[in-house]
Amino acid sequence: MVAMYTIAGRQVGSHVLAIATLTTTFAGAFLAMGGKKVEDPTSPPINAKSKEEESYVKDYVRKAADKVQGKQ
Repeated sequence: MVAMYTIAGRQVGSHVLAIATLTTTFAGAFLAMGGKKVEDPTSPPINAKSKEEESYVKDYVRKAADKVQGKQ
């Protein structure tokens, strides 16, 4: 037997209330997780005088990041 509740003048079964509660909870969570995607932060500009210097600095920074993250 299903327990019946009176909501807004209508008889509503407990199973309907349970389904509505779960649907509202999961829909709210789904909508809360959406939104604008975060872009990767850009690095500060490299003020190099030549392309060779810029590539050297980028390579140096990449190697240092790999060392910090334990990739080497």
